[in-house]
Amino acid sequence: MPFLELSLTLRATEQERVELALEETGALAVTLLDADADTPNELAILEPGVGEMPLWGEIALSALFDADADRAGLLHVLAELLPEIEPAQVRFRVVEDQDWTRAWMDQFKPMRFGRRLWIYPSTIEPGADDADAADMCVVRLDPGLAFGTGTHPTTALCLEWLDGLDLAGTHVIDYGCGSGVLAIAAIKLGAARVDGIDNDPQAILASRDNAERNGVADHLALYLPEEFVHAPADVFVANILAGPLAALAPRFAECTGAGAPFALSGILVGQADELLARYAEWFDDLVVATREDWVRISGRRRA
Repeated sequence: MPFLELSLTLRATEQERVELALEETGALAVTLLDADADTPNELAILEPGVGEMPLWGEIALSALFDADADRAGLLHVLAELLPEIEPAQVRFRVVEDQDWTRAWMDQFKPMRFGRRLWIYPSTIEPGADDADAADMCVVRLDPGLAFGTGTHPTTALCLEWLDGLDLAGTHVIDYGCGSGVLAIAAIKLGAARVDGIDNDPQAILASRDNAERNGVADHLALYLPEEFVHAPADVFVANILAGPLAALAPRFAECTGAGAPFALSGILVGQADELLARYAEWFDDLVVATREDWVRISGRRRA
């Protein structure tokens, strides 16, 4: 059965009300992509924080409707919401039925972080002839099953940092675990135990589901913040937002063992100096790494 696809580009601030309006007028599915991505291989997954707006400036929105949906009616709805959008900017096309989840996943390619660590979708098997195949640590993660897949710079910065550590037999804390991607990566890299903490129950469910898909659920304990009773960890990582990072600094210091490496991300470039000053009370050897407009701060807990 064919479908009618509506697509347009809009500002991130407009996304929520437009998506809701399209769903109320019969959209069967809505897909959000980074409008600035140049090629399918560079597509970014939508990764807003809990309660936050999308991180992209512009969004390419596509919505699927029944093939006989009223195009004029849909244009009327959009004109009321976005009067600045010309009808010619709204594109319609008839598309044939297919496995839409599979088609979307086929655009999600393996990604490498550091020397050993890779994220693969479930649709692709690493080949024996892949570079460094014998040394690869593979995390299986599919778009749509997670809050973070490694495509966002903050996630990538943390994954690369984990890849550079010797995690064999360690206890790791992942604060703000989201999809569980950092926790799962740490286990794949040798950690014996990871505690994942997140304030969103849906993130706890996503982390547990992804850990089971990767066969590492026995090594991952998951908690809401009020449930977590900390013990100093051998490695600490938190990929959240600058405000909570500043507020939780004393708690994070208590969660990190003497001399243990730690990393923080979810930080915009202009927010780094304040956090460096804040964490210098408890941590030494502070180093800043930057990717695009985002920062990772790493160092070691003072002995």
